Amino acid sequence: HRSRTAFPTRRASELVITIEADRRFSRKGASLYVDLPIPLADAVLGGEQRVHTLNGSVMLNVPPESQNGQVFRLRGRGIPHLNQPDSRGDLFASLKVVLPTNLSDEERQLFRDMRERREGHDGKKAEA
Repeated sequence: HRSRTAFPTRRASELVITIEADRRFSRKGASLYVDLPIPLADAVLGGEQRVHTLNGSVMLNVPPESQNGQVFRLRGRGIPHLNQPDSRGDLFASLKVVLPTNLSDEERQLFRDMRERREGHDGKKAEA
């Protein structure tokens, strides 16, 4: 999304400012929304993840057993409110769990072992 504004000047020319939206974010009012890719192991075990904001990046502490699509609110990391430059909206980071690829034989076996253990965990057989 692009915005273009022309400002008249005292001379016969004009000043043109073009603003391009940052594609990493979507916006609703003063709030920003961002997808946060996270490796499967970090979603399961927890850990810190870097979240990009308009003013650099911050570290987000992701708790163990976080779920795909889980949303974290970072207060005051959104867009400044109109006519209130000292007050900002929030940034909402939505976890997008990235599944591993190119697994080794050992890693595949670890997932098989985990599946077998989990099948008896809830009294149900896992569905394919």
